[in-house]
Amino acid sequence: MKITNFEGRTAYITGGSSGIGLAIARQLASRGASVIIFSRQADLLKSAISEIENSRVSEGQRFSYMQMDVSQHEMTDKVLSNAVSEFGAPDILINSAGIAYPLKFEDTPYEKFDDIIKVNLYGTWNTIHCLLPYLKQNKGYIVNVSSIGGFIGVFAMTSYSASKFAVIGFSEALRSELKLHGVTVSVLCPPDVDTPMLEKSNMIKPAEAKAISSAADIMTPEAVASFLINAMSREDFLLIPNKSGKLTHLLKRLVPGLTERIIDSKINSVQKNLKSANKSF
Repeated sequence: MKITNFEGRTAYITGGSSGIGLAIARQLASRGASVIIFSRQADLLKSAISEIENSRVSEGQRFSYMQMDVSQHEMTDKVLSNAVSEFGAPDILINSAGIAYPLKFEDTPYEKFDDIIKVNLYGTWNTIHCLLPYLKQNKGYIVNVSSIGGFIGVFAMTSYSASKFAVIGFSEALRSELKLHGVTVSVLCPPDVDTPMLEKSNMIKPAEAKAISSAADIMTPEAVASFLINAMSREDFLLIPNKSGKLTHLLKRLVPGLTERIIDSKINSVQKNLKSANKSF
């Protein structure tokens, strides 16, 4: 379902207490939608919903929030079922909940890998599984947030890229199935975005990963949200909000060897500098 007018629509947004999810919620509210956000960060939900309410354009809009951990299937099912009863069925579902621990594979504890997969992949599955009957009824729109790291493997992102590659594959298969029911599925692949998650990630990123990301554009959550909302009128599948990301995707498809060599050169340069620094001590 193409969406050009959000007035009167109801949007469910996971990861809606900060970052991209919150920016999308604010912009949907400014276009007349009713919005309910979900997050496992209870302390952020109240302040986030106040920001969203400040963007309202009519008295008929409704806003709410519920604490929820999307990685927990039973909790997600229960919370979302209650949300439908209290808030109404969704026309739009934005799966924006996500986490990252940018560590080399050999430095990544199993528990971190497990958490990433459960939040980024299982969380997407869990919300759709519960809400799909209502989205089919409303001929709704599902947006799953992946990443540029979902179509190109990045140094120190083995767990994150595994989860985000999976989100793209899952979304592509689901899009094919749900076309028959008038439900649109898109996947959003932003670059690094100036969010609390990026700030935390930068604190533990290895030097090689920092060198790779330093060459990429950093977008604001507001710019990503604006791009997404405009793109929903076109029903495209893969939504890449910046020029460098689109170029990376094109190069990865057409000349994957070149993409690998560019990344390898940055990694090799950092490693040489680290070796030189170690020798000087």
